[in-house]
Amino acid sequence: MIARLNALPRRQRALLIVVGLVALFAAYPAARWVWRTFLRPPIKHWEPLLPYGALRVGIDASYPPFGADPGNGELFGLDVDLARLVAAEMGVPVRFVNMGYDGLYDSLAANQADVLFSALRVDPLRMDAVRYTVSYFDAGQVLVRPPESGLNRMADLEGLALAVEFGAEGDVEARTWQRRLHTLDISAFETAAGALEAVLAGQADAALVDAISARLWLRDHDGLELAPEYVTHDPYAAAVRADNERLWAALNAALTTLIERGAVEEVVNRWL
Repeated sequence: MIARLNALPRRQRALLIVVGLVALFAAYPAARWVWRTFLRPPIKHWEPLLPYGALRVGIDASYPPFGADPGNGELFGLDVDLARLVAAEMGVPVRFVNMGYDGLYDSLAANQADVLFSALRVDPLRMDAVRYTVSYFDAGQVLVRPPESGLNRMADLEGLALAVEFGAEGDVEARTWQRRLHTLDISAFETAAGALEAVLAGQADAALVDAISARLWLRDHDGLELAPEYVTHDPYAAAVRADNERLWAALNAALTTLIERGAVEEVVNRWL
């Protein structure tokens, strides 16, 4: 073949080389498509984000209903269901790393976990080291009142009686409103449940307690309801290392999609 090519006049040899190169470059995109589509081994799209083969979720499974460990390694709870839902939305496997609450942020720094789902409050003091996702639950203070009472916000309590848990955030917030209103009678109880039971018994017009305590109590009792507006906000979110921006973006996108779809609310309502 080479001998025949050398036997040709110089112009013909040059023309054949040019035609060959054009044909080669024209065929390259098609060849590349065939390689990518049929011949190349499949590449899992999550591997660049998850070098250990799964989304490693750090959790303290000693805080029901967000996380609990029955002793057989099969964790359950709100955060467990939510982490599984987010992983499924991302199309990746999930593996839980159960540890004490005090070690959660350290596990991120030591690369023992990729993300934390563990009833984490958004902490502005940690934002140099971690990134928080969009919030999936608000554990702030809420008013619990009798139905059709018209008590929708703290300003509606002028001249009325409010029950709180002694020393809790609701107690502090109530004292602030007591200074704003002309008259607000505050009764403090040992527990949030005690404050709620006082309202049910007619000893107070409303109770100011955290959303977790309120929702758990209302799940098992009739006669009271949540006011439509939060009094204070305490957002819970997942957290990743601050330098892991790609994973944060993927988690945030998945969680936002699930929130918009109503799937996160379903999980919250299942446990609270």
